[in-house]
Amino acid sequence: MTWFSEHKKILSGAAILCLVCGIGWGVYEHYANVKKPLVLYGNVDIRQVSLAFNSSERIDEMTKNEGDTVKKGEVLAKLNTRPLELAIERQKAAISAQEAQVEKLHNGSRSEDIAAAEAQVNALSATEANARVYYNRMLKLRSTGAISKQTADNAEAQWKSADANLNNAQAVLDKAVNGARKEDVSAAEAQLAELKAQLKTYEYNLSQATLVAPEDGVIRSRLLEPGDMASPSVPVYMIGITSPKWVRAYVAEDRLGDIHEGMKAKVYTDSDPNHPIEGQVGYISNTAEFTPKTVQTEELRTALVYEVRIYVQDPGNKLRMGMPATVKF
Repeated sequence: MTWFSEHKKILSGAAILCLVCGIGWGVYEHYANVKKPLVLYGNVDIRQVSLAFNSSERIDEMTKNEGDTVKKGEVLAKLNTRPLELAIERQKAAISAQEAQVEKLHNGSRSEDIAAAEAQVNALSATEANARVYYNRMLKLRSTGAISKQTADNAEAQWKSADANLNNAQAVLDKAVNGARKEDVSAAEAQLAELKAQLKTYEYNLSQATLVAPEDGVIRSRLLEPGDMASPSVPVYMIGITSPKWVRAYVAEDRLGDIHEGMKAKVYTDSDPNHPIEGQVGYISNTAEFTPKTVQTEELRTALVYEVRIYVQDPGNKLRMGMPATVKF
């Protein structure tokens, strides 16, 4: 009886031990299969803009320094505009003169101008008639030998000159009466349009002599100074755009299914770990790549990862370009 009781106790203990082991193994399996919360490590990224003038001229004024906050449309620098202002004045004067010429062609000659042209024709006609009569008389005298050949030639030249002057005066009268040709009017109008187009070019260049901020941001670098020669290929300022900002991180391939666009996240920085910034996944790359050397993860660096951008709102401007950040989902 004692032997049976002892064996019964041993069997009962073994059964209890098996049960405990089974429960423990089940718990282990359960927690072993539960994934850790997703944590990504990356760096803050922002857009930067290099600002340069569209034309080459000396810088007259610069209003901002490194670290200054700027608003969209705020004036940052100005060029010397005196040469452009003088060119615009000259162009406006040329346009006024050409407009008067076009108006004259459209209106035609005044009655006074026509009367003056007619009087000129009448006067030259009388001169031509007198020269022609004199020439004919000299021809008769030459035929009789009363005058020299030189005298007859001079009379002929005087007559031909008077005839040419009469033809010119008649052409002027015909133009005054008939008005300008359509071709002349079209040519004058085309020249006026060209002058106005050139004026627009000068005015556009004048507007580009002022450098303004394209977006809200912070001056990162002031690269030139007043008196320097600016050109389209030389930046004047480097601006970091205030919004949007994002954290560029990388997720391992086996955790890619744990995130999606629009997913909320919290961004932590070493400088203020107790006040996370709210973020949201805005971009997940479609192409795998090897982990960049600058990224620190618990996985092997040779593992394939996908780039993820977590966009954040940073009204306090706490995040800086390249700052390390931890993203927790």
